[in-house]
Amino acid sequence: MQITLAADPFSILTIVVAPAVLTNASSVLALGTNNRLARVADRTHAVTAQLAKLEPGSKTYEVSQAQLPDLQTRAQLLLRALRCFYLALGLFASSALISIAGSIAVYYGGRPAFQIAAAIGVVCGASAVIALVCGSVQMIRETQLAVKGLAYDAKFHIG
Repeated sequence: MQITLAADPFSILTIVVAPAVLTNASSVLALGTNNRLARVADRTHAVTAQLAKLEPGSKTYEVSQAQLPDLQTRAQLLLRALRCFYLALGLFASSALISIAGSIAVYYGGRPAFQIAAAIGVVCGASAVIALVCGSVQMIRETQLAVKGLAYDAKFHIG
């Protein structure tokens, strides 16, 4: 017994839900990354304000100044991750739209147009997954720096 796409509701559900889930994942990652970027910016402003109040050469001044390069690196990593997540979001949306266009082409008998749309849709979808992975790698690197900064702060305040 052969199951056709129309007879199998799970196949149809998979085709419809997969791009939506991946688009939602990209959106959630972008939102979280944007929040982390805002927190790094706030921390940078706090450190620079603290530096303005301290005397150069003091231990507290040196410790505060040492945080700035790591904060700048974290901000750059988060910005790269945010770009990747937005790229993934756009590519997933494009892939879904191209898939719909290909389905319309099939309905009207345009098999070559469908094949072209399918190929472009797959390329867009695969590129979106790669962008999502690249953004996630940037987030891992940024998290490592954040943990390093926390350990450094704890060591300084404990003694």
